[in-house]
Amino acid sequence: MPTTPHVEEHFTASDTIRDIVIGMSDGLTVPFALAAGLSSAAASTQIVVTAGLAEIAAGSIAMGLGGYLAARTDAEHYKSERKREFTEVEVVPEVEVEEVRDVFRGYGVEEEKLEPVVKAICAEPTRWVDFMMRFELGLEPPDPGRALHSALTIALSYIVGGLIPLASYMLINDSQIALFTSVATTLLALAVFGYIKGHFTGLRPLKGALQTTLIGGLAAAVAFAIARLIS
Repeated sequence: MPTTPHVEEHFTASDTIRDIVIGMSDGLTVPFALAAGLSSAAASTQIVVTAGLAEIAAGSIAMGLGGYLAARTDAEHYKSERKREFTEVEVVPEVEVEEVRDVFRGYGVEEEKLEPVVKAICAEPTRWVDFMMRFELGLEPPDPGRALHSALTIALSYIVGGLIPLASYMLINDSQIALFTSVATTLLALAVFGYIKGHFTGLRPLKGALQTTLIGGLAAAVAFAIARLIS
């Protein structure tokens, strides 16, 4: 009787999704709050659009740079920890061997079955260090292009998110009508964004939409209130 092969369908782009979430979330809230605050004081929507575009440019650069530095820091941390593990394997091998045993004990491997496995892992220094990096420290080898990819993803997501609340000010001359339109489109965008994010991350899409709308809407409301108070 033929059987259907089992296919693993695990989601493997969590870093990219995280970067998109970071960029889009800030992009949807910060430019919205700035535009909303200025709409009560500015004489025309042109001023709001100019200020909004300037903020999007500055914000996307700052956010992208932050993502780049964070990814570089992760890579440097991995490199330094790996170097330290090689030193420990050479200087105090008996301690490192016991740590390998402890890892397997944590998974419930019986004592009499430990030694052959431990001996095989510790026979080659690189394999030994790779094992310790993953199972003792919980560190995976960083993607060499991660820093640049993260920076571009966050920056572009910020720009896309920022243009959504600003679009109404570009298309409508009346600042108050533009404000109400911006509120509606921003909330709708948050709901759609949350739905898509939930679909990709395993969260129920409707719950993701509601959660993102509430959190993002609350953040935008607080930022809007502060901007209005200052203006």
